[in-house]
Amino acid sequence: MSSVEPGAAGPSLAGRVWALLSRPGETWERIDAEPATVKDLYRNWVAPLAAIPAVCNAVGKLAFGIGIFGVGMRPSVGSAIAEMLAAYVATLAEVYLLSLVIDRLAPTYGGARGPMAALKLTAYSGTALWIAGILALYPPVGWLAGILGGLCSLYLLYVGLPKLMRTSPEQQLSFFAVVLLAGLGIAVVVGILTQSVRDFGGPLSTMALVTGQTAPA
Repeated sequence: MSSVEPGAAGPSLAGRVWALLSRPGETWERIDAEPATVKDLYRNWVAPLAAIPAVCNAVGKLAFGIGIFGVGMRPSVGSAIAEMLAAYVATLAEVYLLSLVIDRLAPTYGGARGPMAALKLTAYSGTALWIAGILALYPPVGWLAGILGGLCSLYLLYVGLPKLMRTSPEQQLSFFAVVLLAGLGIAVVVGILTQSVRDFGGPLSTMALVTGQTAPA
């Protein structure tokens, strides 16, 4: 088994992450040629990596709160856990839903349908955003890391479209734009549902971020 296959343990996961971020074109070609199943992609790639931003975001909010200029809000433990679980499940769903859109639209843009190829594309293109989620442990820099990671993931998606979905070069940008809009739409809808879950975990507390003193909101 290759040291960068997603089914391998520990170092292989890190190796594939590094290869995808440093040599996306070459790595997409390897991914395209690899056999895969929905179960394997989720178990060995999406599930562990998507947990990074969900967990780190919750820990960061509990430790530092949310706010600016020294004053902000801190979620209750129950609220943070509820939001973490909702965000995690939402990410797993978004990966699959977006792959359905990509698979359905591929022929319209000179590509070929392929449900597994589309799922590979959405699963692996999220890598940069998920890895950047580590910095959510410190919210003041986590948002910036999220933006940069998101842009990098968009680049991975753009590079991967013609390699996995056989999109024609002339229509690659148009297909990418449509996929981006679809992804944003899915994220907004799922995000609204996710945000509503947080209220089940308990109220926020006002806090002075400098002193750490809290009071019920």
